[in-house]
Amino acid sequence: MEQYLFALTPDSAEEPNKASKSASSGRVKQAADKASPLAERLRPQTIDEVVGQKHLLGPGQPLRSAFENAHPHSMILWGPPGVGKTTLARLMANAFDLPFISISAVLGGVKDIRDAVEKATENRQKTGCSTVVFVDEVHRFSKSQQDAFLPHVESGLFTFIGATTENPSFEVISALLSRSSVYVLESLKEDDLLELLDRALKREYPTLTVTDEAKKILTGLADGDARRFLNALEVSATMALDRGVTVLDDKFVRKALPATIRRFDKGGDNFYDTISALHKSVRGSDPDAALYWMCRMLDGGVDPLYIARRLMRMAVEDIGLADPRAMEVTTNAVDIYERLGSPEGELALANAVVYLSVAPKSISVYQAFNKMRAFVKKDGTRPVPMHIRNAPTKLMKDIGSGAGYRYPPDEPGSFAAGVKYFPDEIREYRVYEPSDRGMEIKIRDKLESLRALNAEARRGQMPSGKKVGTRHASEKEG
Repeated sequence: MEQYLFALTPDSAEEPNKASKSASSGRVKQAADKASPLAERLRPQTIDEVVGQKHLLGPGQPLRSAFENAHPHSMILWGPPGVGKTTLARLMANAFDLPFISISAVLGGVKDIRDAVEKATENRQKTGCSTVVFVDEVHRFSKSQQDAFLPHVESGLFTFIGATTENPSFEVISALLSRSSVYVLESLKEDDLLELLDRALKREYPTLTVTDEAKKILTGLADGDARRFLNALEVSATMALDRGVTVLDDKFVRKALPATIRRFDKGGDNFYDTISALHKSVRGSDPDAALYWMCRMLDGGVDPLYIARRLMRMAVEDIGLADPRAMEVTTNAVDIYERLGSPEGELALANAVVYLSVAPKSISVYQAFNKMRAFVKKDGTRPVPMHIRNAPTKLMKDIGSGAGYRYPPDEPGSFAAGVKYFPDEIREYRVYEPSDRGMEIKIRDKLESLRALNAEARRGQMPSGKKVGTRHASEKEG
């Protein structure tokens, strides 16, 4: 007969084993939780714990209403890193008691989508419910990969939630966009980050005090990113507690954290938003704001030569002939930077930024160029008028190329009044109208004078004494 220790029956012997396993499981889970990053340990478990995004989660706001009315729907969450996109997706699945599948577009592919379809189909057969499919960095999926979600979103098999840091108008296919609501999430404000700090101190570091100066450093480094903020806090707090430090001040935080640059994705929306801000500040004649955005880009690690190229574009697009020196100043600044490099050469670019900002602005040439390009694109290919054709050979002269060309240096004022340079079938098409700013004031006066002479000559009212040159085009080319 088998003997059981402590007189336990086989059935009762299983209970301590189960309890032991449960306790062991709890200890493992607790240890795993402690091993998780602070940001993961503090991830909100209810919608009320979410920090920030009041425009979406405040009373009466769209996402709050969706949660309260138990109305799950497909959506795109667009915003910078660390603002709660993944958290909101998980909370939605939990709130509606729906199965949750997460796919990383960085690591995943079509196989992951197929697996999600199989699991969601099984879930629907068992529960009759749809499955929340969360796709992180959805903009990294190709068009064909995004297409694979469409039939399952339409059938209701998936409640699709895509998270992206890029503009979904450009990165998400229109068919998927039309089936989803797009919600724009904002970077966390300083007050939001401080609320996170209080929560972290109470839950994880109750013996630690953080000075106001240290708080400013932490919030500044976070740059609106909650994950980045909590990671910085965790590094500093862990080091402080290991050394028996109970007050986290600015000096300790600076020592604990490595030099950190701002959030700046050199290929993403933040990059293009910032260069747009620089361009618009220059166009708006605000040198201080222009310098601010230039320094933001440099601080974020942008190649100064990229900024230099953009400055050259500003010189030709926004200033143009109102101040032709702008192009010269900018070109010289780029040349100086290429000779000196960083950081000394960046001062030359700063000079160009200020000069462009205060220079008179004109887009007259920019507009004229675009209008003429559009006209030429839609117009047919018309022959060059005979009098302005090139005639380098006797044969070409014999067939009339260049015949009757009037050589401007032989004319009064070096201007052949009345000569038409457009193709014969086209009436003069005016696209360049100088502005009333800077050098273009003189250009406008000059152009009005030349146009008046043209009109006078074409009416046959040229003043006496004006001779008409008839050199052949091959004799004087210009």
